[in-house]
Amino acid sequence: MDRFKRFQTNSAETLEENGVVGEKAPETLDGGEEGAEVKVAPENPTLFVGMKVRRRASIHRECKGDYIGIPSDPFLSKMLSKQGDNTVLFADTVLKFTGSGKMKRRILVITDFAIYLVDPDGDVLKRRIALAAVDKLCLSELSDNFLAIIIPTEYDLLIASTRKTEIVTMVVKATKNTSEYELEVVCSNRFEYHAAADMVKEVEFEEVDGGIRTRFMKKESK
Repeated sequence: MDRFKRFQTNSAETLEENGVVGEKAPETLDGGEEGAEVKVAPENPTLFVGMKVRRRASIHRECKGDYIGIPSDPFLSKMLSKQGDNTVLFADTVLKFTGSGKMKRRILVITDFAIYLVDPDGDVLKRRIALAAVDKLCLSELSDNFLAIIIPTEYDLLIASTRKTEIVTMVVKATKNTSEYELEVVCSNRFEYHAAADMVKEVEFEEVDGGIRTRFMKKESK
């Protein structure tokens, strides 16, 4: 199905969060220092100047890059080696949203060529996204944890992470270094993403007392 067909609003669900309601912030794990090369660049705050509200903790947070300890993880090290990806820019646990709206814990790994999603419970590679396939990144203007990675040739990826800013910085940096292409970062309190090849959802963010209300509206083709 052509993913650019016209869509209409069908249903909606709402989350209120300082992160994600009913779900703890993604747990982070520390690890070893030997093996796969880990390159860590400082966060680039100029990406967001005048674009979004940032948490005070996010502004002053030190960027470590690998929060998993990939060199000490046999499965992840072997997986990246088989793909020819040995330069790890970022690795951490995140929450990934499925097409049905469920949240699943995943390990997100960013290298200089691709983005990987791994099921930490079964050591299974669930998805590999070439950075060259990424069209843009979408996030709100508020201090929530949501980030949409838009991939026109596939379905998109919506995740929640307390290290969203660092993820954006690493993806933009890696894309520019390998292709000299300046990846677009869109900050808006309402954006659409393809939760599946034939399913579009609109996400709307609103600042309310005590947090941020996040509203998901499912759209279906006419």
